[in-house]
Amino acid sequence: MHTQNLSDWTHDHIFDSGNHAAERGTRLVMWITAVMMVIEILAGWWFNSMALLADGWHMSSHAVAIGLSAFAYAAARRYARDPRFAFGTWKIEILAGFASAIFLLGIVAMMVTASVERIVTPQPIHYQEAMIVAALGLVVNIVCAVILAGAHDHHHHDHHDSAGHHHDHAHEHSHDLNLKSAYVHVIADAATSVLAIIALAGGWVYGWSWLDPLMGIVGAVLVALWAKNLIIATGKVLLDREMDHGVVAEIRAAVETDQSAGNTRVTDLHVWRVGKGVYSCALSLVTHDKDLSPNAVRAQLAQHAEIVHSTIEINHCS
Repeated sequence: MHTQNLSDWTHDHIFDSGNHAAERGTRLVMWITAVMMVIEILAGWWFNSMALLADGWHMSSHAVAIGLSAFAYAAARRYARDPRFAFGTWKIEILAGFASAIFLLGIVAMMVTASVERIVTPQPIHYQEAMIVAALGLVVNIVCAVILAGAHDHHHHDHHDSAGHHHDHAHEHSHDLNLKSAYVHVIADAATSVLAIIALAGGWVYGWSWLDPLMGIVGAVLVALWAKNLIIATGKVLLDREMDHGVVAEIRAAVETDQSAGNTRVTDLHVWRVGKGVYSCALSLVTHDKDLSPNAVRAQLAQHAEIVHSTIEINHCS
């Protein structure tokens, strides 16, 4: 059995300049979000707008979750060379993304509860003032989205420069899920700001006071759907559910041969993700090729840049 060292790859490739850009971006967005959160909560309470208050409380979850994303980058970088992490610290970022999605579901419950209360017991709303604050919140969300999009572009460019090349299916799974979770929070907040503006405009112009809490519920449903998608994406990585990925078939195709070439077959194969679009594998082979060695197998796998670590066992048959 033969293994390939992962420690150097872990530090040099996972913690590239793209990660530092993402960390800076999430930290800046966290502070901007926290300031706007306080403004919206106070304004929603003062002007008696449920949509605005819900948006403010919703933004509070974003401030915590985005702060968690920034912390995850710092923690992953700090423990990058800690030998206790067998396959690196990248999953700290994934765990933060998963936690962010749970935060989203918690705030969804708060939004629905508060909105239903306002439907049952409606109260007067200061529409003009509340709309100004909601519009300000939307502008802030757009600015934050631009900051995180810039960090994503930097990350994406840096990742491809370091990897050299990727197959299309590997590219599809190279997302930074921690950065994506922060981005989803910002976009969700922008969506609830838009809904708050629509609700306040309808109440101000047409007197539809019921529209304000209704939009709070609509916003909660929208956020819940985004949270669900984020939970699925991060949960898949945390549970190592990768055996249906295209890279599994590529590994088999790279090492298996027909009778004339030694009749090599994969008898056991495990594949899991250890970074953004990169994988480790452990495989057992049965072969009639007496000259086949782990290094030869690794050379066959080298054509797939997304496979960065392998453990290979070869059983030779007479």
